[in-house]
Amino acid sequence: MKALILAAGKGTRLKSLTADRPKPMLPVGDEPLLAHHVRRLRDAGVEEIAINLHHAADVITDYFGDGSRFGVRLVYSYEPELMGTAGAAKILESFLDTTYFVVYGDVFTNIGLVELAQFHADHKQQRVAPMALTMSLYRVPNPTECGLVEVDSTGRVTRFVEKPPADQVFTDLANAGILVCDPAVMAITPAATVFDFGRDLIPLMLEQGGAVFGKAITDEEYVIDIGTPAGFERAQTLANGQRLPV
Repeated sequence: MKALILAAGKGTRLKSLTADRPKPMLPVGDEPLLAHHVRRLRDAGVEEIAINLHHAADVITDYFGDGSRFGVRLVYSYEPELMGTAGAAKILESFLDTTYFVVYGDVFTNIGLVELAQFHADHKQQRVAPMALTMSLYRVPNPTECGLVEVDSTGRVTRFVEKPPADQVFTDLANAGILVCDPAVMAITPAATVFDFGRDLIPLMLEQGGAVFGKAITDEEYVIDIGTPAGFERAQTLANGQRLPV
C-alpha cells in the first residue's frame, strides 16, 4: 500500500502557532505531528508516502527530506492554490496506483491502520466492488462541524452529510480523517477542480452506487483534531502520557 498525508492546510484557527509552519508540523509530544503519521504508516508496512504542500512548504521538506531517515520514500506535491482533499489526491493519481491510505494531517490518532486496511479488503471482496472507499469513524460532541455517517449492520455507509446544520443532524458518528481508497475512486474525481472527499467525492460515490464502508474505532483508539487550541491542548496532554479530562 501507499499513502497520502494531507498537510496543505493553513491552520488559521491556531493563529500565531501556525504563522510560520503548517499545522501538521506543530509538536505533539517530542516530535511534529506529521512525523507521528509517517512513523505509523511505516510501521503498518507503507513504504511510499505522498505529502501535499501549500503553506510554509519548506518547513516540511527541510525536516523530512526524501524520507530515508524515516525508512520511507517521500513524494511532495506543492499546490499553489489549495485543491481540496480529493483534488490533492487527483493531482497524485499516477502515484496512487494501488490501494492507499489518506491521512488528514491535523488528526492525532492511534487508529489501527493494518486493521482498517483489512476491513476494507474484506468488505470490498464481499461486495465485489471495482471502486471502494473505507472511512474510519468516531463519535463526536460537535456533529455540525464534521462529516456525519450512517452505516448499516454490514458496515456499508448508507448516508453521509458533510457538516450539516443543527436541525439536520442525524447521528454523532463522524469521519475520523483516516481513509482507505482504491485507485479507481479517482476516475470520478474531476481534474483541475477543487474537490473534497467529504463534500464532493463520498456523496458522489454513494449517488453512483460505489462501495463506501465505515469502521468505528475501538474503545482503545482515539482521534483528536489539533486544528483548535482546545484540540491541540488535548493532543499534548495525551502525548505526554497524561489522562484526558472527562
